Amino acid sequence: MIKDLIDILSRELQKPLPGPSGQNRMAPSDRTRLRFPSEPGENSSTAAVLLLLYPRHGKIHTVFIQRPSYPGIHGGQISLPGGKSEPVDLSPEDTALRETSEEIGITPSSVLLLGRLSPLYIPVSDTMVQPVVGTVTKPPAFRPDPTEVEFVIETALEELIGPQSVHHKTEIWDGHKLDIPYYDLMGYHVWGATAMILSEFTELFQRSGLRLPG
Repeated sequence: MIKDLIDILSRELQKPLPGPSGQNRMAPSDRTRLRFPSEPGENSSTAAVLLLLYPRHGKIHTVFIQRPSYPGIHGGQISLPGGKSEPVDLSPEDTALRETSEEIGITPSSVLLLGRLSPLYIPVSDTMVQPVVGTVTKPPAFRPDPTEVEFVIETALEELIGPQSVHHKTEIWDGHKLDIPYYDLMGYHVWGATAMILSEFTELFQRSGLRLPG
């Protein structure tokens, strides 16, 4: 299954991507009405995240991290491993691999990179994020850095595929009532930019015709 995944997704990621149409299926309603920039500017930050695929118990899995609670926009959130670009990074792939190594102990050389998803601008943090897709051929042993990661959350890819995986909640932000789509992973809610990235990936996965085992 991993070999098929590598071959087919590598080709699929070179084709035109779903882009905003795939991302926006999991975007909070009225997202553009909030009092944040609507597009990146000269001083916007750049970042990259890694959507890591790997086998475990006969199924294809991916991993998320629960960030420790701290003052700031992203404290306590569930996200893909990754973070802001540093001067040492020559590419978004370098950023994603370096941050993933620092956060959960995945050796960069063990990851086979398959391609990029569409970049996504996050207004609340004024950051342009580049998602990168990669795979390892064996179940990884995660070593979370406690200063950056509260714990890891592993999920089989099938839990993210199909309409039954999407739920909705209502919250008030900046005086606006928002409908927020999210993925429920064993009671943990994945929403916002991370959910939008996953939405594009799952659309691409379904487009590829790949079948999940089991």
